[in-house]
Amino acid sequence: MFLSTLSNTKSDVIDQCLKKYEYKYIWKFPGFPSKNEDSLNFGSYIHKIFEEGYKDNDIKTLEKLAEDLKKSYKVPYQFRDKTQECLDNFLKFNSKLGETLATEYEFKIELVEGITYTGFIDRIVAGKEGGILIIDYKTSKSEKNRVQLFNDNQLKGYAFAVGQIFKKDLKDIYCGHYYPLTGNFVDIQYPQSSINKWKKEAVDRAWKIRKKKADEFHPSKNTFCEYCEYQQMCPAFCAAHDVAVRIEEQKVLKKKLDEETKKQ
Repeated sequence: MFLSTLSNTKSDVIDQCLKKYEYKYIWKFPGFPSKNEDSLNFGSYIHKIFEEGYKDNDIKTLEKLAEDLKKSYKVPYQFRDKTQECLDNFLKFNSKLGETLATEYEFKIELVEGITYTGFIDRIVAGKEGGILIIDYKTSKSEKNRVQLFNDNQLKGYAFAVGQIFKKDLKDIYCGHYYPLTGNFVDIQYPQSSINKWKKEAVDRAWKIRKKKADEFHPSKNTFCEYCEYQQMCPAFCAAHDVAVRIEEQKVLKKKLDEETKKQ
């Protein structure tokens, strides 16, 4: 099965479940609402506020931006207090940063011939003495420490991309998770050996998919199943008849959404 482009999300799905990969990236099914949809919407909302409001230096301006953007996101009422906490913490964090080089920075770089890696970086900031700081906003309740960040494939991919695009050595690149709900910022630097290992594993994932036949994308039961948007049509959880019915429903829905997209 041909695959030429990887992203962190796609790589995670390959590791989690090949059936999910088939539904999401081969058939491109929309899927069903997941159990953490409210949290995902809240995360997207906060990301957008920070993307557009990083130049704001007072809370009133940031609050007005948040209120204006709320119309475009389905943010439940119970997240109201969390939004205010995020704004207050972000304003303090933001005041300590240097020049912002880019927000929501889209990149596409070559891993090896025929395989590229793509992604979006929340924010890139100019550091001291020519260095660069990569910031990834995280609105989840669980926070990673530096040991966990050392194994974070997403940040490794960002470090590799920024190094290639901005012509920087890894010693000049810092990566970090910023948690607006607590105001905590955890940063890390990666040695070349860690990036080399990440790159090899990424290429191996691409070849794992390339070597698969159409009937070899089997489901894997694991901790990610609970929040999977395809569980309602997964052979590991549903009878064959139900799977077949929901696949047809997804085909119809996909066609409808594709047609609506063409009209826009």
